[in-house]
This record gives sequence, structure tokens and C-alpha cells, in this order.
Amino acid sequence: MPNDLRLDETDRAILEVLSTDARISNARLAERVGVAPSTALQRVRQLREGGILRGFHAEIDLAALGRPLQAMVAVRLTVHNREQIETFTTNVRQLPGVLTVFHLAGATDYLVWLAAADAQDLREFVVEHLASDPAVAHAETSLIYEHRRGPGIWGAADPS
Repeated sequence: MPNDLRLDETDRAILEVLSTDARISNARLAERVGVAPSTALQRVRQLREGGILRGFHAEIDLAALGRPLQAMVAVRLTVHNREQIETFTTNVRQLPGVLTVFHLAGATDYLVWLAAADAQDLREFVVEHLASDPAVAHAETSLIYEHRRGPGIWGAADPS
């Protein structure tokens, strides 16, 4: 897809299958999409090279890693200049326990999704890395009781 972001039906079918099972074998992917294995391999390669297929990720039980507590921290910055935004984004993404950083429009500038060992660990994270940061005007923490993936853009969730 170099310089051409138009996806055809086969590309979309490949992306849909990979979004539900990124570990599927190329032979099985080709079978599910209805193309030859060589075509499936070539299409996946083109999707990766074109930046459309950005990666393959493992979903990990965070409790098994000693981080069972998840939270979403809403952050509002003191000043909104490009340098401060870029510095904050770079710094917060490198902090231990940070899973994802969302940069938003509106009253909240960022949502920081993080995993902590316990309530004290979460408190220490917020105090040490957010509340004491001069770039941060306000941080509000919400605990996550449960996290489940939705069907994404493909439609109904897989019941299995």
C-alpha cells in the first residue's frame, strides 16, 4: 500500500481476522479470507509496510504480573504549549505501570491508563509522577473494576 491507503475487500477481511486472532497461521488466514497462502502473506506484508497493520499484541493478565489494580487518571495541564505537551507525553509514556496514554480534546488533556500493585502503589504513582509535576494542574483517579475488549469496528463480539 505504499502511498495508497485504499483497502479492498480482501485487505479488510485480513484485518478483521487478525484483529480477532493475531496468532492465526498464514495458511488458516488464507483459508478464512479465501485467497492463496502466498497472497495472504503478501497482503499482510503490504499492510505492515503501509503502516496500516501496526503490530501484534499479547493480552496479558496483569494480576499474574503483580499489578491487579488498574486505574484511569484524568490529567489537566497548567499550560497548553507544544513543548509542555510533547514533554509530558514523552515522560508519562515511559513511567512504569503506564499501559496507554490518551491525549484528548476538552477539559481533560490526558487519560493515563495504568496498572498498580495495590492502592498504595497507585497513590505513590499519582503523587510522585503527576501531583508533584509542575506541568500538571489537576489529576483525578478512577479505579477500573473490569476491562473487556469490545468488538471494535467489525461488529458483534465473538461470544467465545
